[in-house]
Amino acid sequence: MKVPRFVATANKYVANPLQRLWADKLPPWAVVEHVGRRSGTQYSTPVLAWVEGGKLSIPLVYGTESDWVRNVLAAGEFTLVRAGSRLTVTGARIVPPDSPDIVGLARYLGRGLDGVLYGRIAGGRR
Repeated sequence: MKVPRFVATANKYVANPLQRLWADKLPPWAVVEHVGRRSGTQYSTPVLAWVEGGKLSIPLVYGTESDWVRNVLAAGEFTLVRAGSRLTVTGARIVPPDSPDIVGLARYLGRGLDGVLYGRIAGGRR
């Protein structure tokens, strides 16, 4: 079940700044670094992410219309900081929750959501 938008908005200003303090060091937490599609501003968003065999899966708990999701889809690539490593992710796209491409626990967390962000690790440590 997707989390309501008002929770996402509250987390943007309350929980996300706190999670950014440790999310890039403690898997499955990670930080998506992306650029605003209109503003050109650099952003960092904490997420739950699983990496396996060069594939990345991020359950979209706030839905497919979140700003960070729209930014990475528009750019086509982004940087994921996970366990202290910077990974370049390409081919970002939204896949259905039952897609065989989904890796890790995202297979289960993605159930009941609008989708899972899928991408391929192109650079950095895998």
